[in-house]
Amino acid sequence: MVYFVATPIGNLKDISLRALETLKTADVIFCEDTRHTLKLLNAYEIKKPLLSCHKFNETEAAGKILERARKGENVAIVSDAGTPVVSDPGNVVCKMLREAGQEYTLIPGASAFVAALVLSALPADKFAFIGFLPDKVSEKKAVLEKYKDVDLTLAFHSAPQDVDKDIKALYEVFGERKAAAVREITKLHEQTQTFMLSEGLAGEKRGEYVLIVEGAPQQECPLNALSEREHIKHYMAAGLDKKEALKKAAKDRKVSKSELYPFAIDL
Repeated sequence: MVYFVATPIGNLKDISLRALETLKTADVIFCEDTRHTLKLLNAYEIKKPLLSCHKFNETEAAGKILERARKGENVAIVSDAGTPVVSDPGNVVCKMLREAGQEYTLIPGASAFVAALVLSALPADKFAFIGFLPDKVSEKKAVLEKYKDVDLTLAFHSAPQDVDKDIKALYEVFGERKAAAVREITKLHEQTQTFMLSEGLAGEKRGEYVLIVEGAPQQECPLNALSEREHIKHYMAAGLDKKEALKKAAKDRKVSKSELYPFAIDL
């Protein structure tokens, strides 16, 4: 079996019993950085062969993983921190395993953007995770243009050397919005800074950041400028029967149909 294993994003105690059990019983562990993973394994006295699987060799590593799994070995795959595949290597491996009919599973655990979403206190009922933005400003803005009208809280990863440029691009494309920058998640100096995009982020930039930005404000329907009666008549003139016209007008105004019904009785 092949296991994708989530590992701590900071505090080494944030690892599940099932994750430790999987790592202890694995025949081999493929990891993003063998030196980084060795610190985690040493903390729990786990000794296993370590092989690399990073963005520069993922296709080659995927072939080795598939080969070992077919031989009946238990293979564990980890990234440096958090859940593999999510802004980390592993997607190529998943694709190859799926196409080859090789079974694999996930041992769930920590995820930085989920923790940051909670710490930000911004709406978490609907959100989209975008990950790292491109380095070039033009490409950065091109990505952001796709999301500027989306009514969802947005989550981004940002390196300390990029965070100011990322926030500047966010403001230039999105305009003024509430945001939160979360760093050192689960560590001793965990910090959440809330700010407006126009203000930028104060202080020295250290550690990896997760930027959480509120979604686009809902656009008011132009037809809402009409009176309730004229709003309903507009849809009836377009060919809808009174029932459907009432339903659409209520949806535009974000009210119940019963609230608009008195305006349609004699139409």
